Amino acid sequence: MPILNVKVSAEKSPELTKQIAELLLDLTTCILKKKREVTAIAIDFVAHDSWVVGGHLLSEQKKNSFYFDIKITDETNTKDEKALYIKEAFAGFERILGNLHEESYIYVQDVRAASYGYGGYTQEYRYHH
Repeated sequence: MPILNVKVSAEKSPELTKQIAELLLDLTTCILKKKREVTAIAIDFVAHDSWVVGGHLLSEQKKNSFYFDIKITDETNTKDEKALYIKEAFAGFERILGNLHEESYIYVQDVRAASYGYGGYTQEYRYHH
């Protein structure tokens, strides 16, 4: 039941949205073993002249970038799984966007089961029922 909040330095298009969503759904399902049917993704597109890295606009640097965070229930994934997920996500965005700025970030956020849920129930509640 993860939720992913994604920012991409690109022009919005249905094709790009689908590519990014498919990449993240595949990685989240295969590496982190999360259920595809309850994975939610929100994607925001940011203009290159509205994204700054190291004090310089991406448009000046002629680079692309992305950031996303994924919230997962604490203690459901190992450090190795999260490291592989970050590595593969970066590689996937490199394939999709090309010419990535190294300062493109991924944040896997472990959230306590009692503080996180969907459909009106916490993950803690779902675990015990």
